[in-house]
Amino acid sequence: MMSVIPIPAFSDNYIWLLQQDNSAEVAVVDPGDVRPVIDYLEREELHLTTVLVTHHHHDHTGGLAELAQRYSPRIIGPENPQIKDIVERVGEGDACRVLGRRFEVMAVPGHTLDHIAFFAAGTPSLLFCGDTLFCGGCGRLFEGTPEQMYQSLTRLATLPEDTMVFAAHEYTLANLRFAQAADPDNPARDRHFQECQRARELNRATLPSTIGRERQINPFLRVTDKRVQETASAQGQSDTPLATFTTLRAWKDNF
Repeated sequence: MMSVIPIPAFSDNYIWLLQQDNSAEVAVVDPGDVRPVIDYLEREELHLTTVLVTHHHHDHTGGLAELAQRYSPRIIGPENPQIKDIVERVGEGDACRVLGRRFEVMAVPGHTLDHIAFFAAGTPSLLFCGDTLFCGGCGRLFEGTPEQMYQSLTRLATLPEDTMVFAAHEYTLANLRFAQAADPDNPARDRHFQECQRARELNRATLPSTIGRERQINPFLRVTDKRVQETASAQGQSDTPLATFTTLRAWKDNF
């Protein structure tokens, strides 16, 4: 059984730690900050064997050099020479084994052009999606186009409903406040918002989400819904799902 543990970093990042059957060998995803990772490994007497990287932004890669020097892990990430410490460069259609479990690599450009996600089928399935899909939202378009991000999200939305979504940031409450404006009559979203508010009051993570939940509450996955399209029409074009997505993303940038 693979467990996934959030290691908080910076103001709102999560570095995800993977552990199989309580083994001392573990993996981490997107270690932007080295200190909380080292502190956790030393406290729990764990050995870092693998690092997964979703994209090149410093808050996801800043700890790589020191982790590489200290633990010599297998570092797996995008085919982007900007990320200096990657040992195994992967892209669309590749797969890798992490702690004995097979992860498929999915190209999901939009937030950045090099962005990839790691998906492990199973019961439940696991998705490490970096800054592409958040609970209730999606990443800003720093390098990619609205069409690229829309296609990436549409693809992720086709994964099994029970897929656990491990996003890289605690953005949930802000995203759901925007979702209230973009998709105002959504009882499922309102219920989840209340649950997440209680979790944050107790300093608990609102993640992981699931693909099934995101289909219900995330306006960026609901751009074919007529109510979402009608709301978006007051902000810009909404005559197609892509136009609706483009309008929502621009609206969220200034919300």
